[in-house]
Amino acid sequence: MTEFLLLFRNASAQNGYLATAQDMAAEMPHWQSWIGNIAMQGKLVTTAPIRYEASIVNNEQVISGHPHKEDNSVLVSGFLICKAETIAEVEQWSKTCPILKYPNSSVEIRPLVPFPTN
Repeated sequence: MTEFLLLFRNASAQNGYLATAQDMAAEMPHWQSWIGNIAMQGKLVTTAPIRYEASIVNNEQVISGHPHKEDNSVLVSGFLICKAETIAEVEQWSKTCPILKYPNSSVEIRPLVPFPTN
């Protein structure tokens, strides 16, 4: 089986996420059900939401405090690593991801390349 990284992207406010703590609490059962379905198949590796605070390091400087945002204020807000036989299987799961209820949201699916062990 291949491991896949799912990046959850969502629009943000100027200095934080659009969703409030109350919104996130209300959404938790949907996320638990969606992730639980993957876990019950034995295909969940790990998952977590990502805090808004960030540091960006490049060759010239370290910028602290805010994450990288795309031009339309979309940023990565969480991730999931799973195992599956095909990317098509992961695409099917992703079509029902709770993040997709928000405008400008998406799930990016990236196959992981294992490091050689020899």
